[in-house]
Amino acid sequence: MTTSTEPATPAAGDDSLASILGGRRAAVEASLPTAGFLAGWGLSGGEVAVGAVAAIGVGAALAAWALARGRKPRAVLLGVLAVAVAALIALSTGRAADFFLLQIVGNIASALAWATSIVIRRPLLGVIVGLVLRQHGRWRSDPSLARAYRLASWVWVGQYAVRVLVFGTLWLANLPVALGIARLVLTWPLVAACLAVSWWVLRRALPPGHPGLRHPVPAGDQMTGSNRSSSNGVTRER
Repeated sequence: MTTSTEPATPAAGDDSLASILGGRRAAVEASLPTAGFLAGWGLSGGEVAVGAVAAIGVGAALAAWALARGRKPRAVLLGVLAVAVAALIALSTGRAADFFLLQIVGNIASALAWATSIVIRRPLLGVIVGLVLRQHGRWRSDPSLARAYRLASWVWVGQYAVRVLVFGTLWLANLPVALGIARLVLTWPLVAACLAVSWWVLRRALPPGHPGLRHPVPAGDQMTGSNRSSSNGVTRER
Protein backbone atom coordinates (compact mmCIF):
# COMPACT_ATOMS: atom_id res chain seq x y z
CA MET A 1 0.00 0.00 0.00
CA THR A 2 1.21 3.50 -0.78
CA THR A 3 0.34 6.82 0.79
CA SER A 4 -0.37 9.73 -1.53
CA THR A 5 1.30 13.05 -0.83
CA GLU A 6 -0.60 14.99 -3.47
CA PRO A 7 -2.67 17.99 -2.33
CA ALA A 8 -6.41 17.68 -2.18
CA THR A 9 -8.21 18.33 -5.42
CA PRO A 10 -11.27 20.55 -4.88
CA ALA A 11 -14.58 19.16 -5.95
CA ALA A 12 -16.04 20.33 -9.21
CA GLY A 13 -17.31 23.88 -8.85
CA ASP A 14 -15.36 24.49 -5.64
CA ASP A 15 -14.20 28.10 -5.44
CA SER A 16 -10.86 29.63 -4.69
CA LEU A 17 -10.52 31.99 -1.74
CA ALA A 18 -10.30 34.92 -4.15
CA SER A 19 -13.66 34.09 -5.72
CA ILE A 20 -15.27 33.44 -2.31
CA LEU A 21 -13.95 36.46 -0.44
CA GLY A 22 -13.38 38.94 -3.26
CA GLY A 23 -11.94 42.17 -1.90
CA ARG A 24 -10.36 43.87 -4.92
CA ARG A 25 -12.93 46.65 -5.17
CA ALA A 26 -12.92 47.35 -1.43
CA ALA A 27 -9.12 47.40 -1.34
CA VAL A 28 -8.88 49.80 -4.26
CA GLU A 29 -11.56 52.09 -2.83
CA ALA A 30 -9.83 52.13 0.55
CA SER A 31 -6.70 53.51 -1.13
CA LEU A 32 -8.42 56.47 -2.79
CA PRO A 33 -8.80 58.69 0.33
CA THR A 34 -5.07 58.21 0.94
CA ALA A 35 -4.36 59.37 -2.60
CA GLY A 36 -6.64 62.35 -1.98
CA PHE A 37 -4.82 63.24 1.23
CA LEU A 38 -1.39 63.12 -0.40
CA ALA A 39 -2.59 65.09 -3.43
CA GLY A 40 -4.10 67.83 -1.27
CA TRP A 41 -1.11 67.92 1.05
CA GLY A 42 1.43 67.99 -1.77
CA LEU A 43 -0.32 70.51 -4.02
CA SER A 44 -0.86 72.90 -1.11
CA GLY A 45 2.81 72.96 -0.20
CA GLY A 46 2.55 70.68 2.82
CA GLU A 47 -0.71 71.90 4.39
CA VAL A 48 -2.07 69.01 6.45
CA ALA A 49 -5.49 70.67 6.71
CA VAL A 50 -5.88 70.70 2.92
CA GLY A 51 -4.88 67.06 2.73
CA ALA A 52 -7.35 66.17 5.49
CA VAL A 53 -10.22 67.95 3.74
CA ALA A 54 -9.33 66.24 0.46
CA ALA A 55 -9.26 62.80 2.10
CA ILE A 56 -12.62 63.31 3.81
CA GLY A 57 -14.08 64.66 0.57
CA VAL A 58 -12.95 61.61 -1.38
CA GLY A 59 -14.22 59.32 1.37
CA ALA A 60 -17.62 61.03 1.40
CA ALA A 61 -17.89 60.81 -2.39
CA LEU A 62 -17.07 57.10 -2.30
CA ALA A 63 -19.65 56.60 0.45
CA ALA A 64 -22.36 58.36 -1.56
CA TRP A 65 -21.51 56.26 -4.61
CA ALA A 66 -21.56 53.05 -2.56
CA LEU A 67 -24.92 53.86 -0.96
CA ALA A 68 -26.39 54.67 -4.36
CA ARG A 69 -25.33 51.21 -5.50
CA GLY A 70 -27.12 49.56 -2.59
CA ARG A 71 -24.20 48.83 -0.29
CA LYS A 72 -24.86 48.30 3.41
CA PRO A 73 -24.94 51.70 5.16
CA ARG A 74 -23.12 50.39 8.24
CA ALA A 75 -20.04 49.26 6.30
CA VAL A 76 -20.02 52.48 4.26
CA LEU A 77 -20.27 54.71 7.32
CA LEU A 78 -17.49 52.80 9.08
CA GLY A 79 -15.24 53.46 6.10
CA VAL A 80 -15.97 57.19 6.17
CA LEU A 81 -15.43 57.25 9.94
CA ALA A 82 -12.01 55.62 9.57
CA VAL A 83 -10.95 58.26 7.02
CA ALA A 84 -12.25 61.07 9.23
CA VAL A 85 -10.41 59.75 12.31
CA ALA A 86 -7.16 59.38 10.33
CA ALA A 87 -7.53 62.96 9.07
CA LEU A 88 -8.26 64.31 12.56
CA ILE A 89 -5.17 62.58 13.96
CA ALA A 90 -3.01 64.23 11.31
CA LEU A 91 -4.67 67.60 11.96
CA SER A 92 -4.13 67.34 15.72
CA THR A 93 -0.41 66.55 15.40
CA GLY A 94 0.36 68.58 12.29
CA ARG A 95 2.32 65.66 10.82
CA ALA A 96 1.21 64.28 7.45
CA ALA A 97 2.71 60.90 8.34
CA ASP A 98 0.25 60.61 11.23
CA PHE A 99 -2.59 60.21 8.72
CA PHE A 100 -1.33 56.61 8.50
CA LEU A 101 -1.15 56.03 12.26
CA LEU A 102 -4.65 54.55 12.46
CA GLN A 103 -3.69 52.16 9.66
CA ILE A 104 -0.63 50.99 11.61
CA VAL A 105 -2.61 50.45 14.81
CA GLY A 106 -5.32 48.61 12.86
CA ASN A 107 -2.79 46.23 11.33
CA ILE A 108 -1.21 45.53 14.72
CA ALA A 109 -4.66 44.73 16.13
CA SER A 110 -5.48 42.53 13.13
CA ALA A 111 -2.23 40.56 13.41
CA LEU A 112 -2.88 39.93 17.11
CA ALA A 113 -6.51 38.97 16.50
CA TRP A 114 -5.63 36.47 13.76
CA ALA A 115 -2.79 34.95 15.78
CA THR A 116 -5.04 34.63 18.85
CA SER A 117 -7.78 32.98 16.79
CA ILE A 118 -5.31 30.31 15.68
CA VAL A 119 -4.08 29.67 19.22
CA ILE A 120 -7.64 29.20 20.53
CA ARG A 121 -8.42 26.96 17.53
CA ARG A 122 -10.99 29.30 16.02
CA PRO A 123 -9.00 30.51 12.98
CA LEU A 124 -10.50 33.67 11.56
CA LEU A 125 -10.10 32.46 7.99
CA GLY A 126 -12.45 29.59 8.79
CA VAL A 127 -14.87 31.91 10.59
CA ILE A 128 -14.97 34.36 7.67
CA VAL A 129 -15.25 31.75 4.92
CA GLY A 130 -17.83 29.87 6.99
CA LEU A 131 -19.95 33.00 7.31
CA VAL A 132 -19.71 33.77 3.59
CA LEU A 133 -20.68 30.18 2.72
CA ARG A 134 -23.37 30.14 5.47
CA GLN A 135 -21.97 26.99 7.05
CA HIS A 136 -22.89 28.01 10.63
CA GLY A 137 -19.64 26.66 12.06
CA ARG A 138 -19.95 23.23 10.42
CA TRP A 139 -16.35 23.51 9.23
CA ARG A 140 -15.22 23.07 12.85
CA SER A 141 -16.62 19.53 12.85
CA ASP A 142 -14.19 18.66 10.05
CA PRO A 143 -10.75 18.19 11.70
CA SER A 144 -8.91 18.26 8.37
CA LEU A 145 -10.58 21.48 7.26
CA ALA A 146 -10.14 23.11 10.68
CA ARG A 147 -6.43 22.28 10.62
CA ALA A 148 -6.11 23.64 7.08
CA TYR A 149 -7.76 26.90 8.13
CA ARG A 150 -5.36 27.21 11.07
CA LEU A 151 -2.33 26.78 8.82
CA ALA A 152 -3.65 29.15 6.16
CA SER A 153 -4.54 31.78 8.76
CA TRP A 154 -0.83 32.20 9.52
CA VAL A 155 -0.45 33.61 6.02
CA TRP A 156 -2.83 36.40 7.00
CA VAL A 157 -0.90 37.04 10.21
CA GLY A 158 2.17 37.43 8.02
CA GLN A 159 0.35 39.88 5.76
CA TYR A 160 -0.47 42.18 8.65
CA ALA A 161 3.04 41.81 10.09
CA VAL A 162 4.56 42.92 6.77
CA ARG A 163 2.37 46.01 6.76
CA VAL A 164 3.24 46.87 10.36
CA LEU A 165 6.96 46.51 9.63
CA VAL A 166 6.89 48.62 6.45
CA PHE A 167 4.41 51.25 7.63
CA GLY A 168 6.01 51.50 11.05
CA THR A 169 9.48 52.03 9.62
CA LEU A 170 8.30 54.74 7.22
CA TRP A 171 6.19 56.41 9.91
CA LEU A 172 9.15 56.61 12.29
CA ALA A 173 11.17 58.16 9.46
CA ASN A 174 8.33 60.68 8.84
CA LEU A 175 8.01 59.88 5.14
CA PRO A 176 4.35 60.51 4.19
CA VAL A 177 4.83 60.12 0.42
CA ALA A 178 6.60 56.79 0.88
CA LEU A 179 3.81 55.77 3.26
CA GLY A 180 1.23 56.58 0.60
CA ILE A 181 3.08 54.53 -2.00
CA ALA A 182 3.45 51.65 0.45
CA ARG A 183 -0.25 51.92 1.26
CA LEU A 184 -1.12 51.44 -2.41
CA VAL A 185 1.35 48.60 -2.95
CA LEU A 186 0.46 46.77 0.25
CA THR A 187 -3.30 46.97 -0.20
CA TRP A 188 -4.76 44.99 -3.11
CA PRO A 189 -1.48 43.51 -4.44
CA LEU A 190 -0.61 42.13 -1.00
CA VAL A 191 -4.18 40.95 -0.39
CA ALA A 192 -4.17 39.18 -3.76
CA ALA A 193 -0.88 37.47 -2.92
CA CYS A 194 -2.22 36.51 0.51
CA LEU A 195 -5.37 35.01 -1.02
CA ALA A 196 -3.30 32.99 -3.50
CA VAL A 197 -0.80 31.70 -0.93
CA SER A 198 -3.43 30.87 1.71
CA TRP A 199 -5.49 29.04 -0.94
CA TRP A 200 -2.38 27.01 -1.85
CA VAL A 201 -1.77 26.22 1.83
CA LEU A 202 -5.40 25.14 2.25
CA ARG A 203 -5.21 22.79 -0.71
CA ARG A 204 -1.92 21.29 0.44
CA ALA A 205 -3.23 20.78 3.97
CA LEU A 206 -6.43 18.97 2.98
CA PRO A 207 -6.15 15.19 2.53
CA PRO A 208 -6.53 13.62 -0.94
CA GLY A 209 -10.16 13.23 -1.93
CA HIS A 210 -11.49 15.91 0.42
CA PRO A 211 -14.54 17.53 -1.28
CA GLY A 212 -13.41 21.11 -0.58
CA LEU A 213 -14.33 24.17 1.47
CA ARG A 214 -18.04 24.02 0.68
CA HIS A 215 -18.37 20.45 1.92
CA PRO A 216 -17.05 19.91 5.47
CA VAL A 217 -16.65 16.23 6.38
CA PRO A 218 -17.40 15.45 10.07
CA ALA A 219 -14.77 13.48 11.95
CA GLY A 220 -16.94 10.36 12.12
CA ASP A 221 -17.45 10.32 8.36
CA GLN A 222 -13.72 10.77 7.81
CA MET A 223 -12.97 7.78 10.01
CA THR A 224 -15.56 5.71 8.15
CA GLY A 225 -14.08 6.73 4.81
CA SER A 226 -10.57 5.98 6.05
CA ASN A 227 -11.56 2.54 7.31
CA ARG A 228 -13.35 1.81 4.05
CA SER A 229 -10.26 2.80 2.06
CA SER A 230 -8.06 0.65 4.27
CA SER A 231 -10.37 -2.33 3.82
CA ASN A 232 -10.37 -1.87 0.06
CA GLY A 233 -6.59 -1.66 0.10
CA VAL A 234 -6.27 -4.89 2.06
CA THR A 235 -8.69 -6.60 -0.31
CA ARG A 236 -6.68 -5.44 -3.33
CA GLU A 237 -3.45 -6.71 -1.78
CA ARG A 238 -4.99 -10.11 -1.24
